[in-house]
Amino acid sequence: MERIAEVYARALFEAAAGRGVLDAVREQLAQLAQALTDSRDLAIFLFSPYFSTEEKKAGLHRAIEGADETFMSFLETLSERHRTPAIFAIRTRYEELYDEERKLLPVEVTSATELDRETVESIGERIGAQTGRRVQLSSRVDPSIVGGIVLRVGNRVLDASIANQLNQLRKQVARA
Repeated sequence: MERIAEVYARALFEAAAGRGVLDAVREQLAQLAQALTDSRDLAIFLFSPYFSTEEKKAGLHRAIEGADETFMSFLETLSERHRTPAIFAIRTRYEELYDEERKLLPVEVTSATELDRETVESIGERIGAQTGRRVQLSSRVDPSIVGGIVLRVGNRVLDASIANQLNQLRKQVARA
């Protein structure tokens, strides 16, 4: 499924970039994914082999009004090739391509207690300076980490939490 998602996401991304509609397609792809998550009937209709390609295309045109023609053409191609179940993986890969193109780097700071805004922004600025990318910063609180912080930078995790340190210590003691 990942290879299929890669091929289709890249094709959609390149077509959208060529027409200058990256943002519009990104938003419409997100809306469709959300609609499929929210509506079981819509998901069954689009993913079911019992409906013909023509029925699915007609349903898509009735359900989605005002969408970019690149996006609609893409959805028709997915229907024709029976690849609509890959839409969620395609969306994930499209988002990654979008972030790479825009030089965006998602950074999530997790702490045991609420950090002040300046501290979180300082962490984001340092990461941005080191990577040369624009940081999309978010923070959350997770009391289970006990103390310290956990940084998720793109798809990498730096776990400097007390819970992780205690777990590592526990493993060392168990080996000894």
